[in-house]
Amino acid sequence: MRVLVADDDPVAARILSAALRSWNLEVEVVFDGAAAWNAMNLQHTPLAIVDWMMPEIDGPELCRRLRANPATANTYILLLTARESSADMVHGLDAGADDYITKPFDREELRARVHVGVRVATLQAKLEDHVQDLEEALANVRQLEGFLSICSYCKRIRTEEQNWEQMERYISDHSHAQFSHGICPSCFEKAKADFGL
Repeated sequence: MRVLVADDDPVAARILSAALRSWNLEVEVVFDGAAAWNAMNLQHTPLAIVDWMMPEIDGPELCRRLRANPATANTYILLLTARESSADMVHGLDAGADDYITKPFDREELRARVHVGVRVATLQAKLEDHVQDLEEALANVRQLEGFLSICSYCKRIRTEEQNWEQMERYISDHSHAQFSHGICPSCFEKAKADFGL
């Protein structure tokens, strides 16, 4: 999974990216909030670890921008900071961070929190795939909505290609409906009369 690290401290960024790579993650490192914003908009990145204090755009503002942009709104964001107060944590989470870890970080705590982020991002991707599948299925069902041209004599339906198809075949091709045939009571009485029964 791809992870973006945004931290203006090169040493901290190097330590963090080395840990992430050791957990088999693909890492891109940037050193300010504007570069992070640009990188997130250039390539889909399901997980971001963002420092609070950065030039250009700080961590909380970056969180707000990522959440406001539909293309990046589902990114799992871990806010990394030296700020330890509960008010700071609340501020960071309110800005849009999914999780919060303080510097200097404990490697095992970071690993556990990153793996939570990977799990959530993976589930989010699966959910998006399922939603797309459902939307496609719904679009297929909706093919029967709207105006259908039907012959008033033979009851065939005119297709988009201007061919005339049996109603049963047309509906079966454009929905999950299946047909069985029978005879209604009034047609049965008419057929009996026609055959002199």
